[in-house]
Amino acid sequence: MKHIIVITPIKHLNDVNDELKKHIIYYKPDITSLELNSFLINNLQIEYIFTNPNKQGFKLNENNLKNTNIKYINTASTGLNHIDLEYCNINNIQVLSLTTDYELINNLPSTSELAFGLMISLLRNINTSFNSVKKYNWNYEPFIGRQIKNLTIGIIGFGRLGKIMANFCYQFGMNVLVYDPYINSINNYKKINFNELLINSDVISLHVHVNDSTKYMINNDVLQKMKNNSYIINTSRGEIVNENDIITYLKNNKLAGYATDVIEDEFNNIKNSELIKFCNSNNYNIIITPHVGGMTIEGQNKAFLWAAKKFNYLI
Repeated sequence: MKHIIVITPIKHLNDVNDELKKHIIYYKPDITSLELNSFLINNLQIEYIFTNPNKQGFKLNENNLKNTNIKYINTASTGLNHIDLEYCNINNIQVLSLTTDYELINNLPSTSELAFGLMISLLRNINTSFNSVKKYNWNYEPFIGRQIKNLTIGIIGFGRLGKIMANFCYQFGMNVLVYDPYINSINNYKKINFNELLINSDVISLHVHVNDSTKYMINNDVLQKMKNNSYIINTSRGEIVNENDIITYLKNNKLAGYATDVIEDEFNNIKNSELIKFCNSNNYNIIITPHVGGMTIEGQNKAFLWAAKKFNYLI
């Protein structure tokens, strides 16, 4: 039997619990980075970590993996920015993910559903108008929104989630533009270059993995080229945008709204997040959710169970 430390909540997922009971489990969903290192050092029989970035709160790296006996990190996610891959490679720790498990992930629309919901919330000022009503105001004028039919959405990244988002938007009557330098076939949508997408989109939705070419791809230079009073939806990773530039353009009323399910300080202390501080001190059209994109019961059951079953095939 394998000794596995589980650092992500699974108690609400009966099938996942049953699958992992085939092994010896140490359930620590709220463990801190420092506590993890100490626990693993004192329990060298543990060779496996089961995780997911959505509640981890820190990056798996030398700080929590040094002097341990970890051989495998199994993450029920496609994104990997919560794991120090270079450290793992140097120290012979194998990382398993769902990144290329297409049979599974092509049938997981939860994150795109959230992206669409965030877009509706921004365009109709749902969040800000609700905050106003909670203060006993009953005036619609400050919250006159946009009708999505006939608006133009620019999809950046046409992988599985970008495609699903594009289909949602098309069915609601939006004009869909696509930018993805790695994709040739985009069905019936219009593929254009990056600058054209910026100039012509009322809404931009981000669906890319974070890497050297996409980190801070939405920055001051990009925001300057966008339409005035346009919107950005980010369900990818916080590092895709320069959050300080986003704040500046919201303050200047050049950007009509920003909705994100991710922040750059997600794996640090979120109290350091300038974006969250900005939300707490202003009434701009901004929505931040705590990385709930894939966190539906249906999505979690499928993804976590798929990942958990991988332990059966490891040495």
